[in-house]
Amino acid sequence: MTTVAAPPVRSLRPLVGVLAATAVSLTGTRVSAIALPWFVLATTGSATLTGLVAFAEMTPYVLVKALTGPLVDRLGPRVVSWTTDAASAVAAGLVPLLHAQGLLPFWTLLVMVAVIGAMRGPGDLAKSVMVPEAADRARVPMERATGLSGVTERLASTIGPAVGGGLVALVGPLAGLAVNAGTFALGSLIIALALPPGMGRSAVPEAASSTVPVEPDQRDGGYWRMFREGFGFLRTEPLLLTVTIMVGITNLLDAGFSTVLLPVWARESGNGPAGIGLIGSVLGVTAVAGSLIAATLAHRLPRRTVFFVGFLLAGAPRYLVLALDAPMWAVVAVFAVGGFGSGFLNPILGAVLFERVPRHLLGRVHALSDSLAWAGIPLGGLLAGAAVALVGLIPSLLTAGVLYFATTTLTGLRPEWREMDRQRGHGRAEAGEQVTDGAEDALEAARP
Repeated sequence: MTTVAAPPVRSLRPLVGVLAATAVSLTGTRVSAIALPWFVLATTGSATLTGLVAFAEMTPYVLVKALTGPLVDRLGPRVVSWTTDAASAVAAGLVPLLHAQGLLPFWTLLVMVAVIGAMRGPGDLAKSVMVPEAADRARVPMERATGLSGVTERLASTIGPAVGGGLVALVGPLAGLAVNAGTFALGSLIIALALPPGMGRSAVPEAASSTVPVEPDQRDGGYWRMFREGFGFLRTEPLLLTVTIMVGITNLLDAGFSTVLLPVWARESGNGPAGIGLIGSVLGVTAVAGSLIAATLAHRLPRRTVFFVGFLLAGAPRYLVLALDAPMWAVVAVFAVGGFGSGFLNPILGAVLFERVPRHLLGRVHALSDSLAWAGIPLGGLLAGAAVALVGLIPSLLTAGVLYFATTTLTGLRPEWREMDRQRGHGRAEAGEQVTDGAEDALEAARP
């Protein structure tokens, strides 16, 4: 048995580096989320083909992310992050380049977005996996670290739609796709240059806040053995499974909303890509405010209550206000309130995951839970596109809104949710205590 000791000094650099890389990569992705659907709508005029492009990107995202958890645990998230971001930059840059040369038939576009999705999956996973170690090195509470990660995501969701909507309206969608390629490249450089080379390589990080034993067999073993260990642990956690199923349904609905329903509404209402950028930016600004509050106070708030209130504000009202053909000021107001509620969700979900999963299993379990939660996203665009083609925009929005409300209220009646307010200590331990690799040996999480 080897012992990994805590570092002698506090270091903020890893946390800042992870957050900065996440910010630039997500900003480019949010720009692309406006530019790519608009590019397909403008060149094909088909909501169905727009949904097909979303399917082509998100299917490999989910599948590759699910399968690369053991590789992230073995190779280290830092290496996986910068290499996959670099590959994404190349694939994203080829789209406007090939189109400018007249060499981008529709099937080639599908291949390019599939490559981007396949690389984004492990890249996003790797950055997320580094958050708890970065929090340990910075010696900040886990809720605060996940809250800051949420703030980063929300800032990207604010800046990205504003930049994307403006670029598409003024220059065209290809400019947004070029920006996406540049942000992937910048994110890769930040991870490669700013983070310590050994970041994430140990099963329990070198920056743990206590002296923690690391069993050699936690890192050794074949790929499929590591995969089975992650899946086996996830099956023993009813709360994580319940969260995964609920978020999976809402993700499916949100994917159809963002990739098809919202762009079609923007076109039919006359608001165009600038309208998408405006409401997306308003949602992002208020989500940043919610995330900042969560980063500051989340460890003192009742998680379960805040979680479901946040979903109530962030979910169904967005669909209903568009279906009712409300004036733009009302749409902006609803998205502002929804953004504020959504700002509390990811900090709570991240803290629950990092507390309940042993650090040496984090990549595997995180990959599986994320992939299951994202499994419906590839179908979201296809189903929404088919629904619009069959019954029209308004019935599709109303149906999705009702399903969203039912999912985020009825699920909360299950008894597993009571566990959300109870601390589990797989991720961190009190000074002088030891963490074992069994799911049954959870310790109370340390509070600075």
